[in-house]
Parts: sequence; structure tokens; C-alpha cells
Amino acid sequence: MTTEHSGSGDLSRSLELLWGRDERRTRGPKPALTLDRIVTAAVAVADAEGLAAVSMRRLAGELGVGAMSLYRYVPGKAELLDLMLDKVNGFDREGAEDPALLGWRSTLERVARGIWELYGRHPWLVHVDQARPLLGPGALAGLEYALEGLDGLPLADPERISLLVVIDGYVTGTARSRVNADLAEQRTGISDEEFWTAQAPILERVMATGAYPKLAALGMEAFSTPWEEVFEFGLRQLLDGMETFIERRRREREGAGGGAGNGGGGGPGGSGDDSRAEDSHADGGSTDSASADSASADGGGPR
Repeated sequence: MTTEHSGSGDLSRSLELLWGRDERRTRGPKPALTLDRIVTAAVAVADAEGLAAVSMRRLAGELGVGAMSLYRYVPGKAELLDLMLDKVNGFDREGAEDPALLGWRSTLERVARGIWELYGRHPWLVHVDQARPLLGPGALAGLEYALEGLDGLPLADPERISLLVVIDGYVTGTARSRVNADLAEQRTGISDEEFWTAQAPILERVMATGAYPKLAALGMEAFSTPWEEVFEFGLRQLLDGMETFIERRRREREGAGGGAGNGGGGGPGGSGDDSRAEDSHADGGSTDSASADSASADGGGPR
């Protein structure tokens, strides 16, 4: 499967289009075709058939226009991909719970589950290298929301961003494994049952040698955990580790006489553990509420 790259086209044109700064089509009668229609159609094709199916010719057919007319709106597929990414990552604050009331842990849970659900709706995303993302309005809105949830924590700015990078990396990696597993039969024409049945005879003989006692002792259920449970298990451990780190930072600051000032502990952002609600309140933070919907209108968090 070919990997596409964000930001691989004309960066200036992509940014102009992302932020609505392209004024070349604002004069005269309102056109029947719009950039948003093109991007929406491209996302629909990618969702149904994969990113490789997206081409200007294909979109022209979907929209009932000539292929050359699309180039009046977007220079090519590379710039179109940047627009697609920002669209699916788009965040709508309307109806979203205030991250200051959620607290840091519930905010990060919401962000993580939003990214997880995003990959479920748009599996082609796992084949896009976003090491150099273009920061459009959708991406920035999601990032702003996540940072609001971390407000008040006794962390330095690089540490706040690192928390978000770790969450995104965990979710993306797990989602990629899930998507690849889902696509394996489609790519190979071999079902999971057929794949593992083919390996059974040799694996049984190898395990009988005693060379791999720990593996041989595992029950079959060890390999049957649904992906959703794997994701939730890993997310809990990740957040528990972050909670330990944040509480250590809080104690260090208190020990240094920082109190609730010094740019950190006075705002919302409790530990997410109800048993520490009183301590969190005394420290200037609020306890986390239950996690809610995803961190974007389309289910995505900051990318």
C-alpha cells in the first residue's frame, strides 16, 4: 500500500485554500462547483475505495464536471490531500463539553477515542504520513481544545505537547494495526482462519520441542482480544502513567514552594481520580468528569 505524505504539494497554495485566502473565484456569479464539494467527494471516494482511488478524473466523474475544471479550484492531488486531512480532522466546538470542566484525563480520553473513531471511519488515514502536517483551521481547533484540557497542570510547554504526541502516537499505531488486520483478507484473498490454519501443523511441532515454553503455555484466548479492548487497555495504562508523572510534578512544585501559581497548578485539571478530588481542589484543580464524545465534529482530535 503506497504511503502518501501531507504537505507534499505547493505549501503556499494549500495554506491559501485551507484558510480561505484564495480570492480568485470570489468575483462574478456563485459557481455551481465549490472547493468544499470537491473535498467532500474526495473523502467519500477514499472512504469507500481507499486513497489510491482518488484522482481528478475520478472526482470529475463523481461531480459531473470536466476534469480540467477541477484545477480551477485545487492545483492537484497533493494539495487536495491536505484539504481532505483538515476536513476529516475538523473540530466543531458547538456542543463539545468545556475541557476546563472535564479535566486533563477526561480531555485526553476524549481526544484519544476521537482519533481512534476517526481511523475507523476513514481507514485510508493510516496510509498518510503526517510527520509534516499543514496546520489548517480543523487541526488547530482540535489542538487548541486539547491544550485547554491541560491548562493549569504543573507542566512546562514541551511536556504538554509531549503528552499529546504520545497519545496520538499510541492511537495511530494501534489503529494502523487494526486497519491492516481488517484489510488483510481483502488484500490477499486468504481469510484469517485459513491463514492461521496453514501455520498450525508446523507451529504445533515447534512448540512440542520445548524451545518456547512461555509461548506454548499460552491459551488460545491470549490472541483473541478484540481490537477495541486492546485499545482501551493500552489507553488506561498510558493515562495512569501520565497521572503518576503529573502528580510527581505537582509534588515537586509544592515542595519548592510553588503553590498554585507559577504558571501551572491554579487552573482546572485534576487527576481524574475521585478519591483525590479533595486534594485536587485544594491544589487549585477540578476533578475530571466522565469522558464524552470525540474531540472533533468528525471524531478526530488534534493531528
